[in-house]
Amino acid sequence: MSRKLRMGMIGGGRGAFIGGIHRMAAGIDGQIELVCGALHIDPEIAILSGQDLYLPQERTYKTYHEMFEKESQLPADVRMDFVSIVTPNHVHFEPAKLALENGFHVVCEKPISFSLDEALQLQKLVDETGLIFALTHTYTGYPMVKQAREMCRSGVFGKIRKIVVEYPQGWLSTPLEQTGQQQATWRTDPKRSGKAGSVGDIGTHAENLAETISGLKITELSADVSTFVENRLLDDDANVLLRFDNGAKGVLHCSQISAGEENPLNIRIYGEKGSIQWHQHDPNTMYVKWLDKPMEVYRTGSGYMDASAAAHTRTPAGHPEGYLEAFANIYQNFTKVVQAKLDGSEVEAVYNDFPTVEDGVRGMKFIDAVIASGQNNAAWTKME
Repeated sequence: MSRKLRMGMIGGGRGAFIGGIHRMAAGIDGQIELVCGALHIDPEIAILSGQDLYLPQERTYKTYHEMFEKESQLPADVRMDFVSIVTPNHVHFEPAKLALENGFHVVCEKPISFSLDEALQLQKLVDETGLIFALTHTYTGYPMVKQAREMCRSGVFGKIRKIVVEYPQGWLSTPLEQTGQQQATWRTDPKRSGKAGSVGDIGTHAENLAETISGLKITELSADVSTFVENRLLDDDANVLLRFDNGAKGVLHCSQISAGEENPLNIRIYGEKGSIQWHQHDPNTMYVKWLDKPMEVYRTGSGYMDASAAAHTRTPAGHPEGYLEAFANIYQNFTKVVQAKLDGSEVEAVYNDFPTVEDGVRGMKFIDAVIASGQNNAAWTKME
C-alpha cells in the first residue's frame, strides 16, 4: 500500500489517559495518521482537544454522530479508514455500530460494550460487513505472551491442568471517585461502567490472557465478588474459580483495593510435563519449569524465540520493551490486515494476530457469569 491508514478517534481528548496511549501506539510504526476526531463529550473541550493535536478545524467534530456523517461524505481518498474508540464503556457500542454501518473498520477499547446483547450485535455486524474489528487487550501484544501461547499450544507441556492468573491493583483502595478524579469516577459508576467494576476493568484482561495463552475456553466459574470501599456502587475485588473445556481448573483474582500494587498482572500455566510463569512487571522474561530438568529462563529478543514472538519484538535482546510496544503490536497487526484487505492481498499469518470481536463477546460473557455467580453466593455459573 502506498499510503498511511487514516485514523479517526472518538474520545481521548483533554484529561483522558488512554487516548494518548492509543495515539502513541498507533504512531510507532509510521503506518497510521490521525486525520479527524470527536475527542470529548463536551463540544468545547472537543474543539480544544483537536487544536491540541493540530487537527484541521473542519475535521475536529463536536460529536461522533457528526463525524460519521461528514466523514462518510468525503471522497474515498480523503475520509478516514478506521475509527479508534477510546471512551468509557457506555460509549463503545453506538460509535462502533455506526462505524461498521458506515463502512469503517474499528479499533475499540475493552470491554467491548456495556452489555452482552450489545456485544452480540457488534459480532453480527462484523460478520455481515466483513470489516476488521480489533479489541485492545494490550497484554496479548507482548512478545513473551506470544511465546507462551505457542509453547502451550504446541503440546510441549502435555495436557494443561491448571491456570492461575491475577491482576491486583491498589489505586482504588480509598473512595477516590468521591474526589472527582476522572478515571475513578466513571469506572465506579454503573451508568458508565456497566454491571462490573474491577471485574470489567481488569478481570477481563486476566480472563483474556488465560484463554489466549492456553487456547482453552472457560466453561463455568464460581465467583466471590466484593465491594470493600464504603458507598462504592460496583465491585472492587473478585476471587474466581474456573473450569476449562479440557477439564483444566483455574484461579483468577482481580482487585483494585490491593493496597500498594500497581499493575502486576501475572499468569502461571501448569501442564503434565512443565509450566510457564510470566509477570507483566518484567515482561521480557518468562520462566519455563520442567518436571524432570532444570528451569529455563526465556528472554525477549533471543534467537531461540518462536517466529510469532520474534516478529513482534522491536529491539535487540536486553533493551527493555514494554506496554507501549505491546499496544503498538495490536495496531501494527490491525493495520497490516486492513491494508491487505484494501489491496486485495494476503497478510502473513504471523501478523493476523490481535484480539477481535469474538474476544469481546467472551469478555462480556465472563462479566455476566462472574456477577451472576457473585450475586448467588458463588454458585457455579456457566459462561454461556
